[in-house]
Amino acid sequence: MSEDARLAAALWETGGWEAANIAAAVVSPTGTIATIGPGDRSFRLASVTKLLAAYACLIAVEEGTLDLDEPTGPPGVTVRHLLAHAGGYGFDTDILLLPERKRIYSNTGFDALADHLAHNAGMPAEEYVTAAVFEPLEMFHTDLRGGSLAYGAWSTGADLARFAGELLRPTLLSAETLAEATTVQYPELAGILPGIGPQKPNDWGLGFEIRGWKTPHWTGRTNSPKTFGHFGAAGSFLWVDPAIDRSLLVLTDRNFGPWALSAWPPLADAVVAASSR
Repeated sequence: MSEDARLAAALWETGGWEAANIAAAVVSPTGTIATIGPGDRSFRLASVTKLLAAYACLIAVEEGTLDLDEPTGPPGVTVRHLLAHAGGYGFDTDILLLPERKRIYSNTGFDALADHLAHNAGMPAEEYVTAAVFEPLEMFHTDLRGGSLAYGAWSTGADLARFAGELLRPTLLSAETLAEATTVQYPELAGILPGIGPQKPNDWGLGFEIRGWKTPHWTGRTNSPKTFGHFGAAGSFLWVDPAIDRSLLVLTDRNFGPWALSAWPPLADAVVAASSR
């Protein structure tokens, strides 16, 4: 059975999806190798947006527009803190704690990051992300119509597959910068993984959630600890597993809930198994 057929079987046999529309793709370093559903349908990304925003910030670091360890306003808070959800901001509120005390997943922190990027770049943050990421990767059907760099993007399966390919073999960033971004920042910080529960440690890189040894988790049981990515409240996700050199992305129009924690891990395990043969 081809990898494309195994993906199809895993997706539809998992059960419990009950989404009106689904688009999925497995991506390798040479391109998309398996797809399900319409690649040209636009889906809300919700917090998967943070991957695109973080990548733009990393490009800004390489070009000198940002510095990871520069202050962003509140005492002691840096760009690195905001990317790693370690700046002390609440989920949707202002500063709660001093930096590096706890991993608090924060939309507000990413909004503060967007304001800082806009100030340094001299243009709206969404324009910077478009010019730095969407245009060079030819993601012409991806936009930030929702405004926020924390959760405002819409995209298609085909566009997001291009981004997944970039994460496997970066062309807009140096491999060294991406390696740092997918390495745990502020190790041992505990925190709550939204929609899943407390994790100790709650590993995170620079905008990328890192699987580590988290249990439970939205990726598969057989994904390697170095797997990185993000999921969103809109019922979509993207992960990259360096151990198998593959990325899996799924876009749906069913909001994240218990169904996802039942459906996504078996699909991930099936993709890992198919990619390891």
